[in-house]
Amino acid sequence: MSHKLLVFLIGLLLVSALGSYVYYRRAVARVPVDPWSLVPDDAVFVVATRDHATLVRHLKETQLWDNLTAVRYFQQVEEHVGLVDSITGTPNVVLRFLGTKKVLTSVHVTGARTFDVLFQVPIGSVREYRQVRTLVDGLSRNPRYQVSTREYQGEQLTDIRERDTDNAITFFNYRNHLVMSASTALVEAVVQRLQHPSLPSVAADFQSTDFLQLKDVDATLLINYRRLPRFLSVFFRPEVEPGIATVTSLARNGQFEMKLAGNKVVFNGFANPETARDALQQRLRLQPTQRLRMAEVLSLRTAVLVHLGLGPVQVLRPARPASADVLEQQNGPLLDSLAAGLREEAALCYLATPSARIRPAKLALVYCPNPLRAATLLGQLRRQNGASPAFERVGPYQIYQTGVPELPAHLLGPMFRGFALPAVAQVGNYLAFGEEAADLRLWLTDVAAGEVWSRSPTQVAFLQETQPLARMRVLIDTRNSWNVLLRGLVEERRAGLLRNETLFQRFPQVALQFVPPVNEAEPGAQYFTQLVLRHPAIGPAVAKPQSANGTGGALAFKTPLTSAPTLVPVTGARVPGVLVQDNQQVLHYVTPDNVVAWSDSLPGPLVGKVNRLTVGPAPGYLFATPGQLHLLDESGRERPDFP
Repeated sequence: MSHKLLVFLIGLLLVSALGSYVYYRRAVARVPVDPWSLVPDDAVFVVATRDHATLVRHLKETQLWDNLTAVRYFQQVEEHVGLVDSITGTPNVVLRFLGTKKVLTSVHVTGARTFDVLFQVPIGSVREYRQVRTLVDGLSRNPRYQVSTREYQGEQLTDIRERDTDNAITFFNYRNHLVMSASTALVEAVVQRLQHPSLPSVAADFQSTDFLQLKDVDATLLINYRRLPRFLSVFFRPEVEPGIATVTSLARNGQFEMKLAGNKVVFNGFANPETARDALQQRLRLQPTQRLRMAEVLSLRTAVLVHLGLGPVQVLRPARPASADVLEQQNGPLLDSLAAGLREEAALCYLATPSARIRPAKLALVYCPNPLRAATLLGQLRRQNGASPAFERVGPYQIYQTGVPELPAHLLGPMFRGFALPAVAQVGNYLAFGEEAADLRLWLTDVAAGEVWSRSPTQVAFLQETQPLARMRVLIDTRNSWNVLLRGLVEERRAGLLRNETLFQRFPQVALQFVPPVNEAEPGAQYFTQLVLRHPAIGPAVAKPQSANGTGGALAFKTPLTSAPTLVPVTGARVPGVLVQDNQQVLHYVTPDNVVAWSDSLPGPLVGKVNRLTVGPAPGYLFATPGQLHLLDESGRERPDFP
């Protein structure tokens, strides 16, 4: 080969390499990575966060932080964060690394009784890339860990394994975008997805919505309702799954914004209606929304309530097959007549139980505008099926046997199965069916005594914060539902629930609601959805509108304030917090979001000013009362090591 030809080929190679580099920088590297496109299709939940310092601050101000750090999973995360800090020699390095990056956390079912989490964190600079490499190098030199790399479909995966426990994490860097998980299969699923870039992402239905651009949004949550039953089957016993599948078949997926504020966590968003043929959505589509009027007959023992707002309940009933049994054909005309008189509200209600070993009372409640006609038809059904005319009296109410197995399912559709030999009672305009007479006896005892939601200030305040009109509501009282949940869980999950009791009962009032749009018949119409987690407001101050038109907000303290407010700068917040004392010597901390985060009783009035300490591993508040110095931590607790 001549020298000229060799020089020409080398030059051609250099030009090709330079062209490839320029093409990569201009056509590939400049195109930002869409993290949603990397999430495997089987994700059940995807949480997106951005301002992590503010998120942590809000978690602390709503007193959720202490509950989260008591959960074993978060304790493991905290241990890993501490390890990173020790290797890098810099405190809070992880929180600063996350900063305001858009981080995605997705949850996936990876086995019959297991689920795993996938994290995506972008790398924003060469310095941050070096931090990651320094961390990996530090772990490789630590005898507790084994670090190895391997190739998988053109990507280099790094496995970090703890030798003693065999716990491991796998990650890889895709265009300065870290993808990591304790499940190797999840990371490999991301690599497999890279081979098919044209596939729609899990958020394809919400591409035009970015809740993180809105003010005061702490995170966004994407839910795949179609995969939710399988995820819940990881925790619950098989007999619970059909009911869960029915309730979740109103929508196929949805996206929420999350806001942490005071005594509640609010998720607002939208959901796409389910399109499957046998879904609950197909029966409720275009039905009118209704108010929850049955609060007057809901016992304070109610643990879980699934409430449907609709027109006639006949839309819930499937067509009677030609091969129906003799009993169903015999009762058909009476069942049709009785169902024709039921409308507007139908609900499944589970009552609290004193022990997880005891079956919870289960009721089916439905509104009937003509209770006299309904009572007459029920009497005819009893006589036709040979049921005893005897009844049991509870206060002014009577309990009868129906004589028709699974009568609620015949009247209200398959969602109301599970009443083998039901009993029935009437309270005003409501029919109530129980699995047994004892279930109705328990419920009627509370109704007769006036122990109902409509007479409870706590429950009334809760209902006032929910949507007035909705198609479906799922309302949970976690204090009442504790034993109900324990009974429904698989055996190996009960210990985990008991360990996390404080987190679960932090918000005893939970409401999930679906409100259809006005233009429901148009293509692309979505449900407005709201999830509220709330604990009753029992603090020292009441929030009120600052102006007549409801704009702005002010706190009205129940006891007069005696000290001048002390401004407390808060990292990441535009407005400072405030410390103030009332005439009962109680010191209150008001967050930048105008919420009383904590209150602490003092032995006397404040002397001088409050000093905010920002140095050292644990910031706090230093101040004096007559004859004593105090140092409180950021949660308002006295520091045990002071003075």
